[in-house]
Amino acid sequence: MNELERYRPWLILLRTPGMGPGGLREQLAAHGGDIHAVLAALQARAQTLRDPARRWLRQPDERRLADDMAWLAAPGHRLLLCTDEDFPPLLEAIPQPPAALFVAGDASLLLHPQVAIVGARAATLSGCTHARAFAQALGMAGFTITSGMADGIDGAAHVAALDADLPTVAVIGTGPDRVYPSKHHALARRLASHGAMVSEFPPGTAARADHFPRRNRIISGLSLGTLVVEAGLESGSLITARLAAEQGREVFALPGSIHNPLAQGCHRLIRDGARLVETAGEMVEILAPAAVSLGRELASRLELAGSVAGDPPPMADPESQDLLNALGHGPIALDELAASTGRAVADLTSALLMLELEGRVEALPGNRYQRLPG
Repeated sequence: MNELERYRPWLILLRTPGMGPGGLREQLAAHGGDIHAVLAALQARAQTLRDPARRWLRQPDERRLADDMAWLAAPGHRLLLCTDEDFPPLLEAIPQPPAALFVAGDASLLLHPQVAIVGARAATLSGCTHARAFAQALGMAGFTITSGMADGIDGAAHVAALDADLPTVAVIGTGPDRVYPSKHHALARRLASHGAMVSEFPPGTAARADHFPRRNRIISGLSLGTLVVEAGLESGSLITARLAAEQGREVFALPGSIHNPLAQGCHRLIRDGARLVETAGEMVEILAPAAVSLGRELASRLELAGSVAGDPPPMADPESQDLLNALGHGPIALDELAASTGRAVADLTSALLMLELEGRVEALPGNRYQRLPG
């Protein structure tokens, strides 16, 4: 069987009208996680289903499926399944988690501790400046910057991370082959090359108003906390903030002038219990324990997967060993480590995260790291 053929039943079911991620997950649970059994069972009782699901299951559109396969065959593209070991655990903890994600770029970034930065599309110059400053400071502190690739605050946060060679993830409300808004084609290319673009919608899916609230639950769900930089009272960013709160995640908001309409949404969030923040350092201090907890959960998962597979504990590769040697035996700041190794900060944060998951490195307050004994 062609390697890509294993995705065929997933693609058929992801495109089945009326199925949705919740329905697909329910069917998977009922059939022991066997996607082939799910498809066979639904096709066997297709006559009991409503159109157009009945027609689709009886005769899927092969041209659409071929287009999906062609997208997946391209370098750097992946369909990340909820049954995969590296499906983001934070997403599993939210209401209505996605059943699968189309990813263009580095799918491993979805396992990194993330912070969402969202806000107004028609943001002010000051708002965009704040978004860029927070994105770079949080990225330097080891967090991946996650947003929705929209105009204004979203785009400013993504660009700031990319310009600083820091990791960033865009969750989009279209298929992974579409760009919305169209002015962000260059940004989309940079994200796919140096970050990740993520969508739960199959290739070819156009932008629709109802897609963006669905997209927002993934932005907040991937993130340990959500920062709202500027937002009017009707801003979609307030939906993201509400979803983050419902998911049990931290919500942060920047205060602004009482004369700025784009500060009113942030002020409402603060009145409703969001944390007022003025510096990225305040966010890092609050989110650091959750990031450590996430790292331990991932390390436990990796250890369990290795023991199930009968693999020995992973040994550090030469590049990782060089990094361990550079850490020495005392705490060292990330910028000092970058200067001594000549490696980019984004590369270092990814490598340090993996070493932390393996129990070889400990992250300390103040964006410092220390090698552990052993």
